[in-house]
Order: sequence, then structure tokens, then C-alpha cells
Amino acid sequence: MPLWIWVLDSLFLLIVLASLLVALLVIRRRTVARRSGTFDLSICRQAGPQPTGWVIGVGSYGPESLDWYRTFSFAWWPRYRFRRGDLEVFDRRDPEGSEAFALDADEVIVRIKHGSGVQQLAMSASALTGLLAWLESSPPGRGVSNVV
Repeated sequence: MPLWIWVLDSLFLLIVLASLLVALLVIRRRTVARRSGTFDLSICRQAGPQPTGWVIGVGSYGPESLDWYRTFSFAWWPRYRFRRGDLEVFDRRDPEGSEAFALDADEVIVRIKHGSGVQQLAMSASALTGLLAWLESSPPGRGVSNVV
């Protein structure tokens, strides 16, 4: 068999594999986004206005935790899990300088304190309202209201 046929077959195989990987990413993203209580949520492990370090993803509310999934990942499990009692939200600000190019135009940034090392969250204003309501609405007797 001539060499060009081997090259053509190999190229076709690579294209099929790449297409399958893209399809898997799309299926995973849609599956995560179809859960109830999901919203776009970006995270940053650095403090202060930074044009780098932001990772886009999807947040999903659970009964006791907020799960964060990377947008471009093959993992079906959350990368970060913010338990309601361990998450503290501090000040709110708009993106500054070149940071505005790394995030969506309508997103706001909140500074948080959490054991995972995540320092900031970026989300839409309506998603922030939902996050604050979720934090304040813990079941009775738990004493969880970490909104400063």
C-alpha cells in the first residue's frame, strides 16, 4: 500500500477523534448546564484586579454546596465545591482595566474567603443576587449567614 494512503487514513482518523472529543465536550457542557440552579460563574485564585487567572465555568446550586465545573473539561465532577457554611462573600466591584476583556461585559466580581484558595468570583448581577439569597437561606438552626 502506498505511503500517501497511510497518511490519508491517519489524517482521517485524527479528524474523527478530534470530532469525538469536541462532541464529548459539548455533551458534558449541556448536561451540566441543564441541571436546575446553574449559572455562568468564573473564578480567580488571585486577589485584586487581574487580567489573567480567570477561569470560566458553570456554578450549580445543591442543598448544601455550590459546585463549580470548568467549561472546557472532560471531568463530570465539580472542580470546586463551596459548602454553604465555609463560603464568605465580601465586597463587590466591577471589572477594572484589562480585566474587563477577560470577563463578560455584564459581570460583577465579589471577593470571597474559602479554604480552596479561590479569591474571587465573577457572575452576572442577577446570579449574585441568587448567590447571596442562597447563602442567607440556610435551614433553621445552622447559623450560616456569611454575607458581610
